[in-house]
Amino acid sequence: MSPSRRISAAGTDPGRERENNEDRVLCEPERGIFAVVDGVGGESGGEVASQIATDVLRARLSRRTTDLDRLVREAIALANRQIFERAQADPRLAGMSCVLTVALLDGDRATVGHVGDSRLYLLRRGEISKVTRDHSPVGAREDAGEISEDEAMHHPRRNEIFRDVGSAPHEPDDQGFVEIHQIPFDADSALLICSDGLSDLVPSARIRQAVETHAGDPQAAIDQLIDEANEAGGKDNISIVIVEGERYAEKVRGAAPLDDTRSGKVIPKPAPKQYGAAHTKERSVLPWILLLLVLAAAAGAWFYPPVRERLLKLLDRQEDPIPTPTPAPVLRVGPGEADFLSISDALAEARPGQTIEVAPGQYQETVELKDGVALVSRTPRGAVIQAPDAAPAVTGRGVRTRLVGFKIEGGAVGLLLEGAQVEVSEVEVTGAAEAGIAISGADRSSIEASYVHDNAGTGIVVDGGAATRVLQNLIARNGTNTPKRPGIEVRGQARPLLIENRIEGNGAAGVWIPTAERTDEILQWNQFGRASRSQAVRVAPAQTPAPTPAPGRNR
Repeated sequence: MSPSRRISAAGTDPGRERENNEDRVLCEPERGIFAVVDGVGGESGGEVASQIATDVLRARLSRRTTDLDRLVREAIALANRQIFERAQADPRLAGMSCVLTVALLDGDRATVGHVGDSRLYLLRRGEISKVTRDHSPVGAREDAGEISEDEAMHHPRRNEIFRDVGSAPHEPDDQGFVEIHQIPFDADSALLICSDGLSDLVPSARIRQAVETHAGDPQAAIDQLIDEANEAGGKDNISIVIVEGERYAEKVRGAAPLDDTRSGKVIPKPAPKQYGAAHTKERSVLPWILLLLVLAAAAGAWFYPPVRERLLKLLDRQEDPIPTPTPAPVLRVGPGEADFLSISDALAEARPGQTIEVAPGQYQETVELKDGVALVSRTPRGAVIQAPDAAPAVTGRGVRTRLVGFKIEGGAVGLLLEGAQVEVSEVEVTGAAEAGIAISGADRSSIEASYVHDNAGTGIVVDGGAATRVLQNLIARNGTNTPKRPGIEVRGQARPLLIENRIEGNGAAGVWIPTAERTDEILQWNQFGRASRSQAVRVAPAQTPAPTPAPGRNR
């Protein structure tokens, strides 16, 4: 099942009795990653734990380097380790943890990873089944059939759990830690993941009815279910993710009306969607075509040409348009059987929605990213882009795309992003004269799991109004030439978020920031080798102009 044919949505709400929301949701249909994470550990600790887990799941599950069962186990174990280590380092966060349920989709299969008492339901027309087991005393009794769903929902110990992510060390294969399921995800089914803020207050039958009532519009179903949980008390944070297969709504619309077991009313089946009056109107001309055919037969040769012209016009309106050929999803660059020898030639021909896969080798060219066209190295850091002159090696201006797995060498700037939204992951940037990565403008890109090292200038410069996410990177030995430069430099009004990076061995401090008051806003859970944060993070000296290398090719 193609990810583009699925429909998905996510929503979260603090509920009526909580001022803060410790839940996080993850809904990335293009990558097939869906999750609900519920924080445990009080006001700040629960939020910190759930955010760490969400960031780790997103980063790790985006790189499918092993079988999916193993990948999910490793991702949850990595989140567990980072939460545990963070709590050990900060007494204020002692005991924090989270529970989570994640689904990783691949074609018509879903790999489900689960720890705690959040839930994943599988829905088909008229059916809902709970895939995961609640790792709680009350949940275990409900799953064993000892108590009913209603009794479990009202049990005084329903909030107790005996598994979580983060309170103790674990390895991926530890028994009694991660629960894994491999389930079919057919085109006529749907998945719903939720925190106990929903399942403790809204029965599964009502959950099914809401999803089926709004089949084809999962956001409306989520909104209704959040409202119902709040009407039932809203005692906890409420988080929901729904993923529908491409034929789920079609199947549901063929079902019988849905009984509302709470009110006794019948919820009418949603009417089939209308796709515009023009469609019906066009069909109504068929009887006129038949009439004109009869008249043409009787009228004689002198009347036939106008009739023929009219018939052709009407028939042309009836015919389905000739489908535009779908471009090949992957264009290949490299020697041998590849489609192109250079990355730039492939980008010139590529259309939005396509991916360019680059074989290992050295590519001496400047590359300008194209909107909607993903650029991926077949082998991590096997494809090496070498700037032939002082221009940026790779440029992304105002584009939304992905850049994955390349090694970028040389140039005034290795990677230049201006007002873009580029997902950069597993990229190595080295040997640039002014900056390894330079980011400016209203940029919303992300730099993840990358290695920025041995650049003569600053490792990463973030300027202008950029709000870039810099997550889980190694930034080392940059800025060692005179004058010394830092690993990361934040300038002006930029609002980046630096999370869980390792920043060490750079010429100046680890990070330069505009003012000390913005330290906590910008930096979260980074490591600086042997230096403390107070030693590694400094207010920048008098600003030097941002790198302004010669522009690359225009799109």
